[in-house]
Parts: sequence; C-alpha cells; structure tokens
Amino acid sequence: MIEKTYDAAAIEPRISERWDAADAFRAGAAAEPGAPAYSIVIPPPNVTGSLHMGHALNHTLQDVLVRFERMRGKNVLWQPGLDHAGIATQMVVERQLMERQEPNRRAMGREAFIERVWTWKAESGGSIVGQDRRLGMSCDWSRERFTMDEGLSKAVLRVFVQLYRKGLIYRDKRLVNWDPALRTAISDIEVEQREVKGHLWHFRYPVEGTVYDPEDPSTFLTVATTRPETMLGDTAVAVNPNDERYAHLVGKNLRLPLVGRLIPVVADDYADLETGSGAVKITPAHDFNDYEVGRRHDLPMIALMRDDASMTLADNDAFLDGLVRTPELDRTIAEIDGLDRFAARARVVAMMEEGGFLARIEDHPHSVPHGDRGGVPIEPFLTDQWYVDAETLARPAIASVREGRTTFVPKNWERTYFDWMENIQPWCISRQLWWGHQIPAWYGPDGQCFVAETEEEAVAEALAHYVTNETIDDAEARAMAEDPARRDGFLRRDEDVLDTWFSSALWPFSTLGWPDETPELATYYPTSVLVTGFDIIFFWVARMMMMGLEFTGTEPFSTVYVHALVRDKNGAKMSKSKGNVIDPLELADEFGADALRFTLAIMAAQGRDVKLDPARIAGYRNFATKLWNATRFGEMNGVAHGATIWPEALRLPLNRWIVTELGRAARECEGALEAYRFNDAAAALYRFTWNLFCDWYVELAKPVFMGEDEAAKAETRETFGFVLDSVYKLLHPFMPFITEELWATTAPEASPRLSLLCHARWPQVDFADETAAADVNWLVELVTAIRSVRSEMNVPPGAEASLLAITPGPEVAERLARHEASLKRLARLGTIETGSAVPPQSAQILVAGTLFALPLGGMIDIEAERARLLKAKGKADGEVARVEKKLSNERFVASAPEDVVAQEREKLAEYQEEVRRLVAAIERLG
Repeated sequence: MIEKTYDAAAIEPRISERWDAADAFRAGAAAEPGAPAYSIVIPPPNVTGSLHMGHALNHTLQDVLVRFERMRGKNVLWQPGLDHAGIATQMVVERQLMERQEPNRRAMGREAFIERVWTWKAESGGSIVGQDRRLGMSCDWSRERFTMDEGLSKAVLRVFVQLYRKGLIYRDKRLVNWDPALRTAISDIEVEQREVKGHLWHFRYPVEGTVYDPEDPSTFLTVATTRPETMLGDTAVAVNPNDERYAHLVGKNLRLPLVGRLIPVVADDYADLETGSGAVKITPAHDFNDYEVGRRHDLPMIALMRDDASMTLADNDAFLDGLVRTPELDRTIAEIDGLDRFAARARVVAMMEEGGFLARIEDHPHSVPHGDRGGVPIEPFLTDQWYVDAETLARPAIASVREGRTTFVPKNWERTYFDWMENIQPWCISRQLWWGHQIPAWYGPDGQCFVAETEEEAVAEALAHYVTNETIDDAEARAMAEDPARRDGFLRRDEDVLDTWFSSALWPFSTLGWPDETPELATYYPTSVLVTGFDIIFFWVARMMMMGLEFTGTEPFSTVYVHALVRDKNGAKMSKSKGNVIDPLELADEFGADALRFTLAIMAAQGRDVKLDPARIAGYRNFATKLWNATRFGEMNGVAHGATIWPEALRLPLNRWIVTELGRAARECEGALEAYRFNDAAAALYRFTWNLFCDWYVELAKPVFMGEDEAAKAETRETFGFVLDSVYKLLHPFMPFITEELWATTAPEASPRLSLLCHARWPQVDFADETAAADVNWLVELVTAIRSVRSEMNVPPGAEASLLAITPGPEVAERLARHEASLKRLARLGTIETGSAVPPQSAQILVAGTLFALPLGGMIDIEAERARLLKAKGKADGEVARVEKKLSNERFVASAPEDVVAQEREKLAEYQEEVRRLVAAIERLG
C-alpha cells in the first residue's frame, strides 16, 4: 500500500541502499547480450571539493544520459573519480599542520609530508563522492579512480617519458604566472582578475647625450606604469613606428633613472598611438606582453624578484651586467634589495620623485590578476619550467573537430575551441609543490638530465652516459649508483611535480587501465560523450583530445556537450562575496533530490544559463507529489500494474487517446535526449504527466470507474497501470528516487517486478490512433479555453455558464452531443446549444475552427469588468514604456552588468505578454 504522503526525505536514503545492495550501477549492469558500449567519464572533481551547483548540473545531465542508455539495454559505464588537486590539497594539509601547531612541511621533510597528505585523503578527502550519491548519481562506484593512484601514476610516467623522448616535452626558461604566496607557477585558470583602485605613475627617462631638464621635453621621454618596482628591470622603451612624435628617438638610448643602464628606444606596434604618452617601458622578465617585445628585439631579460616576490639586486648577475657602479646605483641596491615588491614600489616612487623623475600620479582603477588559492597578486616570473609542445599535439586535435570526428554541442563552442587551439602556446606542466606526480627527471653531477619511468632506469642511463663520455670514473660511478646511501650524490631528482591538468588529460584512457591492454579499455574506449562546462574547453577538453590521439590514435569522445552556468534567480553569477551561493545539498534536503534534478534538467536549454530560483524547485516537488497522488488514485480504483496491454484492442477512445499521447511523449523525450536537449525532454514528460495524464486522464477516467460498465472499468484499470508504469520509466533518468519507489510499491503481489526500475527497458509505444487523439484533445482544448475565459472574466466559480456553438459542422455537433456530460461537469456549464450569431455581451472562443460564445450578461458586471481590465492594461502599458526607455539608453546597456540587462529584457517580455493577454480579454467583452 502506497503511503498517503510523498516524503522524499524518507524515500531517497532507502532507495540508495537498495541500489547499493544490488550493485545496480556496475559496468554492464542489465546490458543486453552483445549490446554496444556506452561510456562517460566524469570530470574528476577535486579531492578537497564539496558539491556546488555547477557539479550538480553537470553530474545530473550525465546521470540522465547514462540511466537513459542503461534502460535502452546498452553496456553502460559511468566512470567516477577524483583529481588530487595539487595546490588545494597541499594548502589544506599545511593549514591543518598549522592549526595543530605541528611542524610545517619543510620541517618534516618531503617524504613525511606526502605520507601525511595520504592520511588526510583517507580520513577526510573525497567527501564529494558521498554528496554525489546523495543526489542519486549512478556511477560504477566500485571503479572509482584517483589521479594519484598506482595505475594512473603509471600512465602519467609513461606519457611523460614518451613525450620527452619524442622531443615534445622539454625544459625552458620562460615567463609564467607565479604565485608568490604559494611559490609556484600556476595555470591561467587559477588566475582571477580583481578590480583594484590603483595608480598610474608617469616617469621621465632622460635621453642619452642631453642634460636632463624636467621642464624641457626634448631631454626626456615619459612612460607610465602601474608597477613602478619593475622599472629597475627595464631594457627598452617602445614607441609605435608610425608615431611621428618619437621617430627621431628610435635607435637612440635613454638612461634608466636610479640604475644608470642605457636602454634603447625601439619601434614596435605594441605601443599604442592613442594610449597614454604613446611610449611604453619594456620589462621583458616581468610582463607577458613585454616578454614578446623583448623576444622580437632580442632584449636582455632581467628578473628582479625571488620566488617570494622580494627584490633581488645585490647578487643579481643579470641586473648588474654592464652597469657602472655609481653612488646612485649603490644607493638603489642598498635601499631596494630584499624589500617586498610593494614596499619596493613605494620606495622606488619616493626615489624617483626625489630625483625629479616623477612627472605625475593618476588614480587608475584596473584589473589585477590574483592567484585564486594564494589570494595575492600573481607575478609574471622568468623561471626554468617543463613544457609540452602543445602546438604539435594540437594539430591532430584540430583536424578531428574540423573533419567532424568530434563535434561540439552547441556547435558554436567549436569556434572557441579553434580560437584557443590555433593560437596555442607551450604548456607549462611543472609546479613547485610536493603533492603530485613528481617529475621523472634526474640530474647528474654536471647537470645532465636523465628522464625515465623509474630511478633504476635513470641510473642505468646515467651510467651508460658517464662511462661512454668518460666524465666520471667507471668504478666510482658504479659505486655511487649502486649504493643508495651515495646515490643522491650521483643523481638528484627534479623536485617539481606535474600540473594536475597533465594527469587529468589522460583521464578517458588511464582510468580504463592504459597503458595495459585491459578488457575495459577495449570495451569502453573511446567514450561516447563528454559533458562539461565551457570554462575548461581548453584546459581539459582540448588536452584530452591531444593526449588521446597521441597515445591511442583515437579521439577520446565523439561528442562534447557543453552546458552553461548555474546563476542565481536574478541571473547573477554565484559567488561567496555576493552571498548568493546556493548549496545543492540544502536544496535536496528541503525539496528532495528528484525535484532539484528535474529543475536543473528542464532549465538546461542549450546556450542559455540556468537561473535557479528555489521557488521553481518547490514547483517540481509539487510535480513529484502530483505523480504520487495519481498513483494513489489508481491504487484506490484497483489499477492493474505490470499488465501487458494490446493498444489495438482497446475499445474506449479515452484509453486509445492516452496511449497515443504516451507514445508521442516517449518519442519526443527520446529524440530530445539523443540531441542533448535536456530541457525539451523534461518538458515533454512534464506536459504529458501533469497536464494530460494526472489532470485530464484522471478526470475523464473517474466516470468510468464510477460507472456500471465492468469491461470499460477493466480496460481502463489496465491502461491506467500501463501508462503509469511507462511514466515511471520515462521519468526515471530525471527523478530516479520517486520512480524507483513507486515502481517497487505498485508491484503486483502475484507477479513481482522482474528488475529494479533502473534496469527496466525504456518504453517503446508505437501505437497511434489519431482519430481518438483528435477527439479527446478537442474536448481538452475546449474545456481549457472555457476555464481560461471564466478566470479572466472573473466569473464566479460556482456559476453555471451557457455555451453556444456558432453554426458548428456535423463533426463538432456530434462531439458536443457525445461529450455533453463531460463538458458540463468539467467546464461548469448549465446548457450547451447551437446558434447562428454571437449574443450581445458574450466572450468569444475559437477552437479548431469553430466559434463558441459564452454569454456573460447576468453573470458579471460587464462595465465594471471592462474598467478593471482597462486599468490593468494601463498599468502594464506604463511598465512596458518604463522598461523600454531604460533599454533604449545606450549608456545603461553598455555599462550595466550583463545579468541586469538580461533581467530587464525578461521583464519587458513579461509585461508585453501581459498587455497582449489583457487586450484579448477586453476584446472578448465586445
């Protein structure tokens, strides 16, 4: 017996236990013999992470697909796992050590610290897995992988060594994003732009061969900077080659104040004719754009900072090279060396002002890149790092999308992919951390590098090298290599670890056992589809494409479905600073996981962000309750679940209609899911379940159940149960908990269900009776129209109206006679008649080409109702005018946040629709 009230909080944990007990989601569960494989790899969340709304959307859409394909009998694997999250995890454990007043990582040493991280991972890491299970995600949890587990580590080492030996991995000194708080290089995705109230300092650089006079512009060139401390590393000033103001200076030198270095004036398009003074100081070692200018003009690159962003001048060979020691230079070194960069900034400005070289200071709000973990401004930093030749690896990946072997949905994201891939830069893969895959490179006494998968292989290569080159005595080399106590003196391992994106780039095939030739790899690779957010198309999607093609010869997936962002109900991006972050687990606890999942799916329109309003989730909880109550109604009326019906044999038009509409909904849902139109699939099921079945079919079935025709009752009971069983199946990928519960609860005692619902077959309903469907849909449309008019005209609910059909054709006249009882009951009608003219004071309704009139005289005060509607229209017109005026203001549209402008446009559309509705109501009054 089904419970009286739908209680998600009680149902969902019970169903989770049932799935776990049955090992319901193991790879290949419920697959038909010889069925094709269908596989998805989950974008591995950080081991430190908690489930946020982006995860909830991403994982829900994947779960919809895998449950759908599992029910279609395919051999399904949804591969779960976690990313080791190098920076985040190391920060968590270091913070824990500090809070417990234990030795820091450097005091305990690398080996002990790594052991401590593994302990933390075992005790506290991966809580997001339990949160995913709370939302009903049907991964094969027995196959959970971790980017630092033994198998994936083996794959990482193999890939690194092979790419190195092909010349596709190399070590180079280049400019990188450097986080001085964490003292490591970071990737672009770990950099966030923050608006700061800064300044623009204008400095005068004297022209060589002139006597500097701050009042004589011919003796200096003015440059501007937001980072004065970097001027000590300037090696040129750039001017635009078309700038006539400075043409006479190109090729001449300027004297760098405080330092005395002579730096050239170079002509370069990087200098903007219209920005600032038109002259740009070039500091190649501290600015990414300047770095490129420096390479074009072969300029020296002078790094001024240590890895903690403190200034280094005194022992800095690059800085001192070519300089003549002067009192000015000695003072600069004495006052700046060792200072933090921001203290150095203040000191440089003071010294420039003291020397007469500071022209002016302007307030200058601008974006400053910050490390998203360290929280401090990042520093472009010139350092030795490991790189991947991404340009070479990108070529086959570009061709795969160009030639259609991998497609993006929506297709417009292919342009983003090409923009990134065709302008790709070398990929910096080294990080100055301890937690991660340590780079498999060892250095000999003379700095010679040996890259191998194991230390033993590196030792063997080193022995062969040094014996062959006779740089180390053979006996001495062997003694050092073979004695672990002396080995560190022979080979020193690179201390850096690999960027986490390097290991996750191998995810589609490393999780299946590569480099070993496993049955899983043979079965499930390449995967079927990747579901991801647009922000990691380059960082993850593109790199998986490159690595998959390089090491397996095959694209890792044929389709990339790119979903949009989840924003708050006003369209604003969620952030802790705004206080608008929504916790999916809190929503699941309040409304149920099914309601949250269905909301996310029905709002996931391609190319449109999800504006999540908890009120919408409450609405879809009501949808679950509606299905629950319809099932209870069926149970109270003896509905037969599990029965096999033959639609062609159905006698009642009502039953032939609902089975026809069921088939339409199933086909619409199936086609939408195949095209990744999740919102259309969910909407089709919502319309059928709530509107056609729970509302109309239930209402139209009541007279049958209360009637005397036992054959009609039996047919309707079987049809009712068959349709409900089909609805459970169709809704299951979206709302797995309630449907699994109803599937089990409604099982006949005499013939229990053959499987869990998650293993049941997707319904195929090919029957269609267009005549019956058209007949009942006509009834539904007419009643709906009458109810709408009654509501708009404020007709009292208890008042019985009259319906007049204006010169109906034979078919409509026959329908009116046949459906008279239903029309009177459902539309609250007293009489149904035909006529040739519309009576005065009647509302007019057009249904399927026939005009109907609903006389309102005597039922409502016509003039009062007209006045009410006109007043409401005037108010709506005013709102339309107000919003149109705001949107016609180009300044507002250009300067207001994108979500605010979008919200105003939505308001305009709503007010315009209200005006149209009111105009139609006024016209109905004649």
